[in-house]
Amino acid sequence: MEIIFQAHHATISDRLRARAERAVAKAARRLGRVVDAVVRFEGDGPTRRVEIVLRSPRNRSLVAEGRSRYYGPALAAAVDRLIAQIPKKDAPRSRRPVTRARARLGAAPADLARA
Repeated sequence: MEIIFQAHHATISDRLRARAERAVAKAARRLGRVVDAVVRFEGDGPTRRVEIVLRSPRNRSLVAEGRSRYYGPALAAAVDRLIAQIPKKDAPRSRRPVTRARARLGAAPADLARA
């Protein structure tokens, strides 16, 4: 996976760059096969903006951005939003536990309500 860093009106430290690289690698592991990632740091006025774009062949491109007064919290917000977009692999089916209990007991819904 190739990670491209872009800085527009921003000076990014090596530590912040490494932190962004670790966060993108973590999101890429959860997503599966990722072709490349673009991390943009923008500083204009008092607001700092971080945008992360992940591209993978099987899924649509995931785009997340975070804004804050400093780059650290903006990066954290962007990573949180990016990870929230990744579908869960082990998500349970939408069966309610009550339905399974009724099927096991062989009872009607009215019988369970009286008990």
